[in-house]
Amino acid sequence: MLKKWMKVGLVAAMTSLTAGAGIAEAAGVLTIGRREDSSTFDPIKTAQNIDFWVFSNVYDVLVRVDKTGTRLEPGLAESWTISDDALTYTFTMRDAKFSDGSPVTAEDAAFSLLRIRDNEGSLWSDSYSVIETAEAADPKTLVIKLKGASAPFLSTLAMPGASIISKAGMESLGEEAYAETPVASGAFTVKEWRRGDRVILEKNPNFWEADRVSLDGVEWISVPDDNTRMLNVQAGQLDAAIFVPFSRVAELQKDENLTVHLDTSTREDHLLINHEHPELSKKEVREALDYAIDKKAIVDTVTFGYGEVAYSFVPKGALYHYADNLQRPYDPEKAKELLAAAGASGLTLNYLVNAGNEVDEQIAVLLQQQLEKAGITVNLQKMDPSQTWDMLIAGDYDLSVMYWTNDILDPDQKTTFVVGHDTNMNYMTRYKNDKVKDLVAAARLEMDPAKREAMYVEIQKTAKDDVHWIDLYYSPFINVTRKNIENFTQNPLGRFFLEDTVKN
Repeated sequence: MLKKWMKVGLVAAMTSLTAGAGIAEAAGVLTIGRREDSSTFDPIKTAQNIDFWVFSNVYDVLVRVDKTGTRLEPGLAESWTISDDALTYTFTMRDAKFSDGSPVTAEDAAFSLLRIRDNEGSLWSDSYSVIETAEAADPKTLVIKLKGASAPFLSTLAMPGASIISKAGMESLGEEAYAETPVASGAFTVKEWRRGDRVILEKNPNFWEADRVSLDGVEWISVPDDNTRMLNVQAGQLDAAIFVPFSRVAELQKDENLTVHLDTSTREDHLLINHEHPELSKKEVREALDYAIDKKAIVDTVTFGYGEVAYSFVPKGALYHYADNLQRPYDPEKAKELLAAAGASGLTLNYLVNAGNEVDEQIAVLLQQQLEKAGITVNLQKMDPSQTWDMLIAGDYDLSVMYWTNDILDPDQKTTFVVGHDTNMNYMTRYKNDKVKDLVAAARLEMDPAKREAMYVEIQKTAKDDVHWIDLYYSPFINVTRKNIENFTQNPLGRFFLEDTVKN
């Protein structure tokens, strides 16, 4: 999914630093430092890692992705069958309870799936519009009928947005209250959410795998400054920290009290381009930008070699990734020629930067320097992270670096979000290509793997040729823990398996 920086002011940051001291020593409570605060616990109303990565351990899903990030496995559905025409899915629910002690039923599952399809606030309605009906044949049997065959459908059920929520709880509490203090179906419950500071989770004794969980609780603490967050884990004020800056990896690896985790990921960083900008609507201008950017220099300088030059929005190692996709070489003179031919010489662009993020700011400076060599003037707009997201949605930008990590095994989710013309304006780029739109819809329905792969190759080739955005680099997830923490793992889709984490 995409990233979003939430506002965490100086007061909240200082609160995290002072209140965090000594917390890491609490028996059985794992403290994790992260940059930003959560935005909601309503699964259908977010597309942000900051939310998904936390409530993946608060909620459970019908079907899970395993630790390798390559295989589906049973979750709240212990088994399922698919009809010969691939239109009817029948799930058998396991014996499980919500955190309030009530049973997790097929009716709850049907309610959750129809809600993500129909609710006006759902960010994922397009991905679940293929569902015609979802009904409970009995408390243990969920029957889903599709409008048409859908190759990615089973994978979409593992997406955190499709988490199973309590129908009774939602109807009793209402959406606003449920989004603050949800009825949990996963390993942990939300004990307290201190806005701008931390989310405090505690073990859910009613979780169907409660015996698997050794932690008493987890605290996700907002420490927006990268350097401060690393210092806190080095000082023992935090048990773990995520989003380790590339520049700190070597130093942290030398600390005998720490373990640095370099986990395989589906992360891709890219440069968003606002196609509604008069000049950026021209393909030749976007091509010029691609030629004017030295991606290898960015990988070497910013990622310290831990990254790898990207060339497709479908990340390397993911299903149907096209390894032979177009890679425009660094050629500022070619960029100048294209700009001149498009009547865009002397182009000036506004580049929206999330202030306070070390990597984002480094990339911004490098891109500004590189584009200048092609005659492009870039004005850096460093904004409070709470403002940048709304500006992207409003189209109040020309360029901005963002990142995405896959949430499901199938490429349909990201493809739909990025180039499929869904409700998010193609990830705020406003990119439009009806051929690509039709291919995305067709690939979703194609059940022959070979034909489907060919469709995704064509989508990647066309989007790259159009310069829908500019691929920058792929990189691993980089986290750090104290030596007394075991089994702190993150799969390629970003899920933390805190139900298996041990604090010694």
